[in-house]
Amino acid sequence: MANEAANKHSPSMSALSEADRNRILLAVDENFEKQVTFLSELVRCVSLRGQEAGIQTLVEAALQERGYPVNRQAIDTALIGQHPAFSPATVSYENSWNVIGTHTPATLLGRSLILNAHVDIVPTGDPNRWQDPPFKPTRRGDWLYGRGSGDMKAGLSGAIFALDAIKAAGFELTAPVQIHSVVEEEITGNGAAMALASGHVADAVLIPEPTDEKLVRANSGVIKFAIAVDGTPAHPREVSSGVSALEAAIRIIDHLRKLEARWNEERVTKPFFDNVENPAALTIGTIKGGEWIASVPSSCCFEGRIGFYPGDNPRERMKEFEAFVATVAAEDPLVQRCPEPVVQWVGVVQAGYTLPPGSEAESVLAQAHIAADAPDGPPLKAYVMACYLDAALYAVHAGIPSLVYGPIAENIHAVDERVSLSSLRRVTKTIALFAAQWCGVRPACNKKPAAES
Repeated sequence: MANEAANKHSPSMSALSEADRNRILLAVDENFEKQVTFLSELVRCVSLRGQEAGIQTLVEAALQERGYPVNRQAIDTALIGQHPAFSPATVSYENSWNVIGTHTPATLLGRSLILNAHVDIVPTGDPNRWQDPPFKPTRRGDWLYGRGSGDMKAGLSGAIFALDAIKAAGFELTAPVQIHSVVEEEITGNGAAMALASGHVADAVLIPEPTDEKLVRANSGVIKFAIAVDGTPAHPREVSSGVSALEAAIRIIDHLRKLEARWNEERVTKPFFDNVENPAALTIGTIKGGEWIASVPSSCCFEGRIGFYPGDNPRERMKEFEAFVATVAAEDPLVQRCPEPVVQWVGVVQAGYTLPPGSEAESVLAQAHIAADAPDGPPLKAYVMACYLDAALYAVHAGIPSLVYGPIAENIHAVDERVSLSSLRRVTKTIALFAAQWCGVRPACNKKPAAES
């Protein structure tokens, strides 16, 4: 799957002169306010699940203005269940699609690269709890506030403006580069899965998720579930004849905490996870039940996710989960009185991945990270992220080195989400230097800055 040209030309950081690096870094600085403006436009787009058309149209236009050939890629639901990168889906993708921009040099040298970012966001919760409306980008000092500002619209802006900086500095990349603006990362990963299943591969993938300027060494596998519980409805005068589906669901959740603890105990035997506080991280994200305030509720459904470890087969973990719920149903005195709970798989079903230390991709990123800050700046640190990342798809299903590295952000998936603009500037510089180094550059025939087109 690697670009054959990589065997012909394998640039190191020394291939870029100090003057070349400084020109790229200066180009990021000169265009950074334009980048913040673009990021603000992205934040204004309400790109909740199923509502990504507006932001993808904006991204598509931005890439076309820069001269990239651009493709709108629909998610082919016929492939779901056929290709292992896909996860179960429960919604229509009629108004959701990926946007893929490509750069193909006339002469192929260096190594190819994918810059991947997702545009879908999670709900805001009660907007009255926010300092400002969640889709009104607000700048206060170093921070830009708004839902999706950190996770991960800042990273998308960084990828686009990093390539702008290379061009503005007077260079052309000498290897193919793809920009993937994908949907569905927050729930199934099927946007990135579609890109991968359709043959969009490269010698490396860089995903600028908010990682506090650290590299993700490994991430958890994740399965997302829904459990439906039926009880027996009853009038308040005959409460004893009923069985509360809500109370039975709460009892099952309590038992699932034991499964979470059991899976967490395995971390001591897993590389890189021994010091991770809660790699399984059971979360119950939604719960809905009951029909009437004065009736014993007859139904309840709750949804959640639970994690496991790289190398584990997610299908085996699913079987273990289902068997655990069946045991609870058979042994818990309250749940026994209900029909057997129904487990459904409603989102990500994916293995975790590990980025083995010592890869050349990591080495080039580490050098770019230092050069973007200062020659004597802090070295690149790595850590484990106990959540799903689209990087897992490229690493597990295509064997592609997958680098997850992005800016400092706070309150992601929470109230008053915000991203550090100074950090985003550094990350944009790092991505630019990494792309220039990894792909190789040569003087461009047209030195007009890309952002001015």
